[in-house]
Amino acid sequence: MLPINLLAVVLAAIAAFVIGFLFHGPLFGKLWMRLADIHPTGNEKFADMIPQMLWNLLSNLVTAYVLAVIYLFASTSSYLSGPGISTGIIVALWIWLGFLVTSSSIEVIWMKRSVKLWLFEVVASLVVMVTMGAIVAGL
Repeated sequence: MLPINLLAVVLAAIAAFVIGFLFHGPLFGKLWMRLADIHPTGNEKFADMIPQMLWNLLSNLVTAYVLAVIYLFASTSSYLSGPGISTGIIVALWIWLGFLVTSSSIEVIWMKRSVKLWLFEVVASLVVMVTMGAIVAGL
C-alpha cells in the first residue's frame, strides 16, 4: 500500500469543494451564470443539489488521491527539489496543464462551448489544483 496521507487527501478534496463553491457562488457566481447562460427561476432548492454536491465531493476525493499518488512518485525524482509544498504545486500545475486544460479544450473545439466560460473554468481549476497540490504536499 502506498504511504498516502489520507487526511491530506480529504482536506484537499474539501478545499476544492469550497473553492468551487466560492468561484461559482459568492465571488463570481453572477459572471459564471452569465457565461453559462444560466437563468435562475428562484425556485431552486438546496436539497435538490445534494446529489450533485456529493458526486462533486467524490470526484474531488479521487482527484486529490491521484494527485497524492503522483506527488509521491514525483517527490522522489531527481528532477524536482524533493518533498515539499513547491513540489506539490509543480506536480499540480503539470497535471492541470497536461490533463485538465487539454481535455476540457475539446468542449470548445468540438462542442462549441464558450471560450470565455472555458477560460473561467480553467482558471477555477487552476486555483483548485494548486491548492490541492499544496495541501497534499504540505501535510
